[in-house]
Amino acid sequence: NTLRFKIAPEYPPETRLTALDNGLRVASEETGHATCTVGLWISTGSRYESEKNNGAGFFLEHLAFKGTKKHPQTALEQQVESMGAHLSAYTSREHTAYYMKTLSKDLPKAVELLSEVVQNCSLSEAEIEQQRGVVLRELEEIGGNLQEVCLDLLHATAFQGTPLGHSVLGPSSNARTLTRQDLVDYINSHYKAPRMVLAAAGGVNHDELVDLAKTHFSGVSFEYEGDAVPVLSPCRFTGSEIRMRDDGLPLAHVAIAVEGASAASPDIVPLMVANSIIGSFDLTFGGGKNLSSRLARLAVEEKLCHSFQAFHSSYSDTGLFGIHFVSGWTAQWYTRCLSHINTNTHILNYGRRIPLAEWDARIDAVTPRLVRDICSKYIYDKCPAVVAVGPCEQLPDYNRVRSAMYWLRF
Repeated sequence: NTLRFKIAPEYPPETRLTALDNGLRVASEETGHATCTVGLWISTGSRYESEKNNGAGFFLEHLAFKGTKKHPQTALEQQVESMGAHLSAYTSREHTAYYMKTLSKDLPKAVELLSEVVQNCSLSEAEIEQQRGVVLRELEEIGGNLQEVCLDLLHATAFQGTPLGHSVLGPSSNARTLTRQDLVDYINSHYKAPRMVLAAAGGVNHDELVDLAKTHFSGVSFEYEGDAVPVLSPCRFTGSEIRMRDDGLPLAHVAIAVEGASAASPDIVPLMVANSIIGSFDLTFGGGKNLSSRLARLAVEEKLCHSFQAFHSSYSDTGLFGIHFVSGWTAQWYTRCLSHINTNTHILNYGRRIPLAEWDARIDAVTPRLVRDICSKYIYDKCPAVVAVGPCEQLPDYNRVRSAMYWLRF
């Protein structure tokens, strides 16, 4: 018998997109399954926040499922459990999402609950104070995760003086002082219909989803008070560094990045391929010297580091392309890392859902020459942003790091 595997469906489902009168967009992809995922994605996050209310979006995420004006927390939890569903949310720098995984037959109830959570969150003073403690504890836990600290500091230095440098969680000082009115103002400023996408995939009918959206979201405002329309100011990348030396820590966490491509840029696919070529490595991986990434093999053979991970974070108008590594001997590993680099949410971002076949064609069109050209465009002779936390005394001076970004100048 021959085993046959199929990576993608021969006839991928059509993505349908409809805009309501208030500007809210409804997108769906019907697969005929007995389950579905439906969610509301909103163009808001820490990039839309100020120094004063940084962390408001993350705070609201914690309050989202603590009860609505129609469903107290216990009733809301019982509703979700009785459906056998999973209700969750997340906040990033440019997006906030509330979504539910459930049976297809329960789609109407799922959309109703999502509408309640987003539009009628109770925001009681008691819940705010309770969640304030939860958020502060979570901030304390994140402070112990040096990888998260490192990447947050990388954004802070790379996009210093711009909103993209804000942390998603916000500072603990804001978590202590945010008031109910601050949260209400945040919702009134950013939860607007033209910035929302109701998306569903699985066993869903598009016309039914549009009708549900009209029923539950047609009342979402599309108007702003006065001149209060939030403008997404352009972000400026700055080559710079932050070092937090602490010789009491066993390992150094270091990240180096250059400005990458935006989410809608045609350069995004070649950079994703370059990201895969660099790859990742951890001492706990198997494979030893047989790892596919050349940099990973060097890390094993020369015992350069404990782990590394290439990354590409893309935003609406810019991005970060770089690598994060954990090492006890930063100087040798840093040199290897730079040498290797020198040689080698769809509706909101694109306004449409890019089909799998189109992604496949884009990836197939990437050639070694194209990857080299794109890497040269974004990496060669560019000022990097550098962050180091831990015993980083041996990390080369920033000027030496900058000079390592090119070989010869003519």
